[in-house]
Amino acid sequence: MARWCYRHRLVVLLLWVGALFGLGFSASTAGTDYANVFSLPDTDSKKAYDLMEKAFPARAGDTDTVVWKVDEGSVRDQDVRSRMQPVLDGIAKMKGVGGVTGPYAGGAAQISGDGRIAYAQITFTEQANAVPKELVQDVVDTARGAGRDGLEVEVGGQAVQRVQEPPTGLAEMVGLAAAAVVLFLAFGSLYAMLLPLAVAVFGVGMGLFSTQLLSHVTDIPDLAPLLSSLIGLGVGIDYALFIVTRHRKGVLRGLDPQESAVTALNTSGRAVLFAGGTVCIALAGMLVTDLRFLDGVVIGTSLTVVLSVLAATTLLPALLGFLGVRVLSRRQRRLLATGPEPEKASSPAARWSTGVQRRPRTIAALALAVMVVLALPVLSLRLGATDQGNDDASTTTRQAYDLLAEGFGPGFNGPLQVVVDGGDATALARGIEKTPGVAQVAALPPAAGVTVIQVVPTTSPQSEQTDTLIDRLRDDVIPASGAEAHVGGVTAVSKDFATVTGDRLPLFVATIIGLGFLLLLVAFRSLVVPLTAAVMNLIAAAASFGVLVAVFQWGWGLDLLGLGKEGPINAFLPVIMLSLLFGLSMDYQVFLVSRMHEEWVHTRDNARAVRVGLAETSRVINSAALIMVCVFLAFVLSGDSGAAMAGVGLAAAVALDAFILRTALVPAAMHLLGDSNWWLPGWLERQLPHLAVEPREEAAEQAAAGGAPATVVHGFVRDTAGDPVEGATVTLLTRDGAERDRVTSLADGSYVLSVPAAGTYLLVTTAEPPLLKRTRQLTVAGEPLVYDVELEEGAEVG
Repeated sequence: MARWCYRHRLVVLLLWVGALFGLGFSASTAGTDYANVFSLPDTDSKKAYDLMEKAFPARAGDTDTVVWKVDEGSVRDQDVRSRMQPVLDGIAKMKGVGGVTGPYAGGAAQISGDGRIAYAQITFTEQANAVPKELVQDVVDTARGAGRDGLEVEVGGQAVQRVQEPPTGLAEMVGLAAAAVVLFLAFGSLYAMLLPLAVAVFGVGMGLFSTQLLSHVTDIPDLAPLLSSLIGLGVGIDYALFIVTRHRKGVLRGLDPQESAVTALNTSGRAVLFAGGTVCIALAGMLVTDLRFLDGVVIGTSLTVVLSVLAATTLLPALLGFLGVRVLSRRQRRLLATGPEPEKASSPAARWSTGVQRRPRTIAALALAVMVVLALPVLSLRLGATDQGNDDASTTTRQAYDLLAEGFGPGFNGPLQVVVDGGDATALARGIEKTPGVAQVAALPPAAGVTVIQVVPTTSPQSEQTDTLIDRLRDDVIPASGAEAHVGGVTAVSKDFATVTGDRLPLFVATIIGLGFLLLLVAFRSLVVPLTAAVMNLIAAAASFGVLVAVFQWGWGLDLLGLGKEGPINAFLPVIMLSLLFGLSMDYQVFLVSRMHEEWVHTRDNARAVRVGLAETSRVINSAALIMVCVFLAFVLSGDSGAAMAGVGLAAAVALDAFILRTALVPAAMHLLGDSNWWLPGWLERQLPHLAVEPREEAAEQAAAGGAPATVVHGFVRDTAGDPVEGATVTLLTRDGAERDRVTSLADGSYVLSVPAAGTYLLVTTAEPPLLKRTRQLTVAGEPLVYDVELEEGAEVG
């Protein structure tokens, strides 16, 4: 497929452009219909809502608030009243508004004790997600239009919050710009830099348009597009980065650009397919929680990942065909004109890899200590829901929230609704008044045998004391009164959602860890490698949630990030974040361990396999991780607290996973475990299917020519003093001089050459003066051959 896409690059590009513009036109014409559906069957708050909807259909809709404050005098003054009452009457007449309850029609309780703050409640006929945005905007404009010097008017509520969306695309553009800088520094070529960005734009663009169209046929929350952009940009750029890096490597070795692209897709491209599949499986793990709110998130994010993988494996080869050798920098093209560049290992990476091999216990202990310290705040993790008190201080919802708290107490922003369906409601109301933590109780007139008691707590909606009050009402006060009643309201719904999520979290974690374990078991035919990966994933999750708690729950750095005030962690975030984290960390595990496994299969030397695998993959993994960190952190600018939390959490998770776990702790642990890394019982070996995640590059090249490698020659290049020689060129030639493989020795002097078939070959080793060339004839059978080269100063040795 890669060869066909390369050769028919114009057709492939036109198909992708046509699909993108076609979906974009359809999505723009259809518009959006996102819906936040929190279905919590068998919970107390859901029973309360059902009773409210039955008895008070006009009140079952979303209730928003208009708040006004005077700098001097009282809100009862005639000039204030004559200005606000017509505004409230106008809002009440709007189609879609069920009613308006103001302070000037017998609502004395809606005026603060000092007389400077008042509010009116606007009840829509629909829930917040179903109220037309045009209607909400008319309400906001009408209410705020009454403001003047000395009179501040603000509007709060869930429906109003939906129309406060920041400029769309800002986070994505900042993320792309940051990724472009990293890519340019990594490649040194403008054209190569643009390739991963183009792949990401096509993948994410088509994913977002498709998700927008699907919102008309299924329930997709408005958070799904943001999360789809976040994960799509990250994986799209990273997957293209892995393939382009392998392609450039092939071109520098002298391969024809087309053959190099085909080889890159047959090696790194296969790993991308596997990695994309693991991300989708991890995302699908959210379905086991049986929370309808997350179903739409799974659809949007999984679809975007699939399209990003498709773009990386079809569009990218076509774009490589347009560029040819221009995928290299100008300096590299000039060097290529003089002959193929010998393959070189990254000296810093090789030195680090050697250092990990020499001191695995020290490095493992330090890395583990860092992760444990970062994970400590997770012990204080409290799930809940952010509210408008977490909005930016400049928004009308945040200002309305603060005014209500100032005038009527912190609990006023999260009243509880005790819905009574039988028994003595009056006695229950008296019992609630005596309950610690209750500031105010008001019973509304009954309807259809149902009475609603409004309960205002003394503490804010996000306070732990408010959660305790809800439990006390449900467990003690209501049963003691003998009434049949349920506690509802937004605060109670948020608490129930957090409880349900927490209860189902262990099953979810077990599911995605189990699926990841099985995938790695099949891919690497080892029990220890997937077990190690599972433990590392749990460590990364704990540390990243520790960072989240420190930032969003404790408030460390919130002012610097401009993200409002501290509060509990969104209840849905652990499920979403763990899905993404396990999927992305699996990517890095696959790219790292596949190279180690390749070396182990050919040499059966664990120390060498771990050392070479780390040396050859750490640079590209760290570059990919740095790009993801930039993209994720950019979503702090999204204006959405949920997306900002996910962005910070995932940025921390990816950084810790790539820079500490995969670069230090995983290889150190694998050195300590030795050959047991690759242990698999014989009976299980016979039962498992064979899956090649990333075949050896030389094998892919030879497969294209109809052959397959038989074995390898490996060893060390040293001088006469026994010191390793780094950068020596080791070439395998046939007896008639045809080159079969060429590599460069690593920092420890090691090398490994692929042998296409058994036979007699010439091994030519060349180093910088005063060490000169050495040629030796070797006879290679079907088994790996170990041959150490000693270079002397002086004449050529044959």
